[in-house]
Amino acid sequence: MKHFLTLLSHEIRMLLVNPSTYIAAMLFLFFMGFIFTNILESYSKVPQEISPANAFFQLFFIPVIFMVPLLTMKSLAEERRLGTIETLLTTPVTTAEVVLGKYCAAYFMYIALWATTSGFFYILYKFIGDTHFIDLGPLGGGYLFIAVSGLFFVALGVFASSLSRNQAVAGILALVVLVVVIFGPSSLATSSWLDRDILSPLKDAVEYTRVLSHRDDFTRGVIDTRQLLYYLSGTVLALIFSILGVEAKLLHA
Repeated sequence: MKHFLTLLSHEIRMLLVNPSTYIAAMLFLFFMGFIFTNILESYSKVPQEISPANAFFQLFFIPVIFMVPLLTMKSLAEERRLGTIETLLTTPVTTAEVVLGKYCAAYFMYIALWATTSGFFYILYKFIGDTHFIDLGPLGGGYLFIAVSGLFFVALGVFASSLSRNQAVAGILALVVLVVVIFGPSSLATSSWLDRDILSPLKDAVEYTRVLSHRDDFTRGVIDTRQLLYYLSGTVLALIFSILGVEAKLLHA
């Protein structure tokens, strides 16, 4: 892995000099600012039982299912389409280094974009000067959830990019996979057919993978190691499949 840092710095540099990165960042901030403004507007009209931070992170899935595909769809698909990945792999680098370099660069951008939203709460505090609206528990737990779950979500995007030469197809595939991962378990958990005793192990497995439930736990300050294991193991598996996918495509090229 001695070339990993070189590849990572190159990928980050390419992101930072790309004008589309800043356009995407502006759109992201505009969209998240719009959500935050609507939350504050609703608080100004009717008292709410939860803090603004809690309400803010309840809508995390909206930017995730659009931002992650945009960040990852070019990572491997474009390299394969242009044939540059074959040239890159003729140098003394491994497929794992290439995949991890692109993954970490996309994750860096993912975290950087979310980190900018902390400015919303800083501005809120400066204007109102009341810590009642800045509940550090849900705020810290929410950002921790974003960081931990983002490991898995970005890895799924990279995996989708490894399956196609077309970045648009890779983006759509990543979006579909994210929707299934985020909303699928919650939909299954409400199914009556899972209430049968014989299916109790399956129901426990579905409950274990409920991303929306994990979000609620994190924002309440409940950090379950089983949930951390779910995201970390999912990240590792997605990256392994990405590496294998790239190598399989190269063998059949």
